[in-house]
Amino acid sequence: MNNRFPKSYRTIAISLAAIGILALALSGTFTALSRWITTPLIAAQTWISNQYRGVDSFLSASQDIQKIRQQNTELQAENARMQAQIVELQQQLVELKILSALLEFARANPEHQYIGASVIGRDPSPFLRYIIINRGSDDGLRRGMPVVTQNGLAGRVVQVTANGARVSLITDPVTRINVRVEPSRSAAVLTGSITGDITLEQIPQDADVQPGNLILTSGLGGNYPPNIIVGQVTSVRTRENALFQSASVQPVTDFSDLAIVLVITNFEPVDLSPLIPESGSP
Repeated sequence: MNNRFPKSYRTIAISLAAIGILALALSGTFTALSRWITTPLIAAQTWISNQYRGVDSFLSASQDIQKIRQQNTELQAENARMQAQIVELQQQLVELKILSALLEFARANPEHQYIGASVIGRDPSPFLRYIIINRGSDDGLRRGMPVVTQNGLAGRVVQVTANGARVSLITDPVTRINVRVEPSRSAAVLTGSITGDITLEQIPQDADVQPGNLILTSGLGGNYPPNIIVGQVTSVRTRENALFQSASVQPVTDFSDLAIVLVITNFEPVDLSPLIPESGSP
């Protein structure tokens, strides 16, 4: 083959072929051919690229959804924690206000000694009115000690254990407290009831008692110290030819919302029963 086509001929043939191809390229002949070849390739590449982006977007969206769900769960947990903290702070604020008011009450009545106690239980019976506090004989509490709130009288200790005590409220049906009405200073007896209402009984018929008058302990009977506010007269009932008047009383203490109380520890109740003659005695 080399003998039949000398090297110089081959070089000339290659050069002519190159010149021909270049001439065809310059004339635009290959443009249509290249477009015919590349157009389906570009279309195929575009389709594949679109499919890839779709799959990638789907996978990315799934991951984003998972991240959003996780973030939502974390935000819900954080929100729950913040709500719990808000409730706790609100409770602490309420307790702080109560303690501040109790401190003011103690300062306004320095003749007494006090010990604070938290209410840890209430009576389940509709016929009894009492609370349970977290102070007992180990803290110096004894039966008969008066219990007050930042507003006034709440009741007195009736049962004591080492670490707790039961307090009978002034709304209890067995309540009998000697009180006086201000400003007339008329004597009366405050009584509780099954419904939880408190009333004034045995008010002298000629006593000037009006709605709005204050009720304070008188100290008579030896069960409570004097001058502790109990409530306020809301209405007066007078019957013709009756020996006494009666009145309804709004207590100053909200018994439905008791949380912290003060026990007066330096008051000694006086047992007057041996001095009171029995019925029928000479």
